[in-house]
Amino acid sequence: MQTWVENLAGEKAVFHNYQDSHTCIKRHTDRKSVQHEQAVQPPKQPLCPECGSTNHFKDGWRQTANVPAQRFLCRTCGYRFSKEKPPKEKSNWHINIAAPSPSISQVCELLTEDSKNLTEVARQEQAQREGTTQTADIKGKVVEYAWWSKKEGYSETTIVGRSKLLRILHKRGADLYDPESIKTTIAKQPWSEGRKANAVDAYTSFLKMVGGKWKPPRYQGIHKIPFLPTENEIDQIISGCSTRMATFVQLLKETGARCGEAWQLKWTDYDLNTKTIRITPEKGSNPRIARLSSKLASMLETLPKNYRERIFSNPQQPLDHFRDIFSQQRKRIAHKLQNPRLLKITFHTLRHWKGTMEYHRTKDILHVKQVLGHKRIENTLIYIQLAEELFKDQEEYVSKVAKTEADACVLVDAGFDFVCDFNGNKIFRKRKY
Repeated sequence: MQTWVENLAGEKAVFHNYQDSHTCIKRHTDRKSVQHEQAVQPPKQPLCPECGSTNHFKDGWRQTANVPAQRFLCRTCGYRFSKEKPPKEKSNWHINIAAPSPSISQVCELLTEDSKNLTEVARQEQAQREGTTQTADIKGKVVEYAWWSKKEGYSETTIVGRSKLLRILHKRGADLYDPESIKTTIAKQPWSEGRKANAVDAYTSFLKMVGGKWKPPRYQGIHKIPFLPTENEIDQIISGCSTRMATFVQLLKETGARCGEAWQLKWTDYDLNTKTIRITPEKGSNPRIARLSSKLASMLETLPKNYRERIFSNPQQPLDHFRDIFSQQRKRIAHKLQNPRLLKITFHTLRHWKGTMEYHRTKDILHVKQVLGHKRIENTLIYIQLAEELFKDQEEYVSKVAKTEADACVLVDAGFDFVCDFNGNKIFRKRKY
């Protein structure tokens, strides 16, 4: 006697007796339970060989002689290591011929349960398709908003940041067409006041595009005193980074440029003869020319320039990816030197450091304003407070004596200030910093 049984995939199979049909259903049920147990059990995380931590993320695959190896990058110390992929085990299940023959009611009960599972799976697939369609519509609207912002003249950084915030809000349950939902979602986030204010600005701009209005919540960013590292700590970061990264950080240290301004620099902006570089501003700043040291000039000469129009960037690598690479290298250096202060050094930290040191050296706030390219003097006044707090009770000087006119010129070029004449010699001094 032949029996037709429909499996979970919707396909029909013919069996010659009830025993074969029961064996097939049992085999499918056992396999499904094993897969469920494997899915429930979390995979074992390998230990970092450097610090023994399990806090890491996957960093691509590496092809070895035997099998592919999964790369991992430790979040604690920045160490990269690999783990070979274990070979797949062959399935060892077999048909239990000696199983007792079930009754007709047992077969019908199993088939009824499978039918219920099929109905539930179909319902979940339908809900998933509807959610996917809605997500695709929102993504398309965010892309439309990015293009609208581009036509309105917003900067590239502003467009990327606001579009990212809108996608995050939608992913965390907010309805972009419901302002109250946006308010609730922003209030629930463990963000700082400044990030919440940026999210409010992003959604206000989005409503301006779609023609909507709302009463935005009141969030104001809290201004904090910037972190200032020592020059020795900055040099430790530079000496531990790769060649291109070290050159980039050295340029930010000497010029005080924003990372976006340095990222857009071209080889035509650099003059080898005069050792100067022309900085094209961003965020409404002023253009300026910065003088480079001999050390930075030699570092720039070691970079490849035969196939690049720009000094540091290329079309395939965005600035955010370059910033992530710096974060990984900084973490590795901080773990090696056991100095957690290095983890607080960012690209913008070097701009604050340059402004503070320039004011401490010259005591001229207008000079600092020109070096940093500020249009408003209010943005530069913070460096007066930073210099006074950092160098309080540390007014130490280095004194030099110039016996000839050539010696005096060398000292002036090095930043020394003339003090007085003594026994026919000229005395100069320079602050320690």
